[in-house]
Amino acid sequence: MKFVIAPDSFKNCLSAQEVATAVRDGLARIFPEAEYTLVPMADGGEGTVQSLVDATNGHLIHRNITGPLGTPVDAYYGILGDGTTAVIEMAQASGFQYVPAEQRNPLVTTTYGTGELILDALDHQVKKIILGIGGSATNDGGAGMAQAIGVRLLDAAGNEFPGGGGALNNLRHIDMSHVDPRIATTEILVASDVAVPLVGPKGASAVFGPQKGATPEMVKLLDANLKHYAEVIKQDLDKDVADIPGSGAAGGLGAGLMAFTKAKMCKGIDLVVQFSHLKQKAQDADFVFTGEGSVDEQTQYGKTPYGVAKATKEVAPNAPVIVLAGRIGGDVSDLYAKDGVDAIFSAAIDNKPFDIAMKESKHDIALSAENIARLLKSIYQDKHINK
Repeated sequence: MKFVIAPDSFKNCLSAQEVATAVRDGLARIFPEAEYTLVPMADGGEGTVQSLVDATNGHLIHRNITGPLGTPVDAYYGILGDGTTAVIEMAQASGFQYVPAEQRNPLVTTTYGTGELILDALDHQVKKIILGIGGSATNDGGAGMAQAIGVRLLDAAGNEFPGGGGALNNLRHIDMSHVDPRIATTEILVASDVAVPLVGPKGASAVFGPQKGATPEMVKLLDANLKHYAEVIKQDLDKDVADIPGSGAAGGLGAGLMAFTKAKMCKGIDLVVQFSHLKQKAQDADFVFTGEGSVDEQTQYGKTPYGVAKATKEVAPNAPVIVLAGRIGGDVSDLYAKDGVDAIFSAAIDNKPFDIAMKESKHDIALSAENIARLLKSIYQDKHINK
């Protein structure tokens, strides 16, 4: 028998690797002789670096870089097992966690540190970068990232303008002559399921600005500044990024990546499936286990359990896909209707207070997996397991 175990993390609780290990431990109590292939997963958001590093036997690199408020922060990114691919979460450099609630101000926050991580990865001779762009504290259109890689954003006097979305109205000219030449030969795959454009009532500033601290007046200013920014990009680079779906992701970082690098927007889960080699590892699977902290009606829209089910059914159509969730919320019937997920189980044991449930999650996941294994054994021992 072969079990492929490919869960996401249980957010703020266990990493994807820890969840996979707990599932394996529970299954192995009933099937000690089975083969277990652990493939830690993510959907392009938080945890993607760790999951892909674990899945490919890669390694982490820690660096001190510029945070969203312009002060130093400790960040990390990963080099995958192939040695030529880096995976970066922009939130590690430019994320919410570095900005106290009382200091949230998207007029001044910058993506400069994200650009610094890109350059550091290039110093390690990577040829490809996977860049997850969720969780940003910024609304600068990727201007800070651009400046870090060598783009000169100049005002009317020929001076570089300061960071932050509040200064973009001063931009008059873009000078690409000092961009690190490695950028032109590096493929950047942007993991994002956000389809908002850069500007307008459904753009970056209007949709995400308020949660980053923008008042209604700030939203209007930021949107006008990003519109001006897009006009200068079109004027100097002949690239129209204002209305492209995804250009508004991460406060417009999507637009900056499209304008200044060889970036391609991709679904996060598709990238993780590809670079974790999930399909190859699942080709001869008898059972597939996946899961994440919460499964609900939104899971079908690019979340890990559905992505794992879709991918593994392509190569192992007869292998049941079993989802373990910390919480099952809402109507999950559409997951079954999508012809991918075969069963969904809650990993919660007993009606525990939240803090205790978090502490005992590894034990409870293993016990849930063991209970499922007992059921599988009773059903399949004559038909499948002992054949």
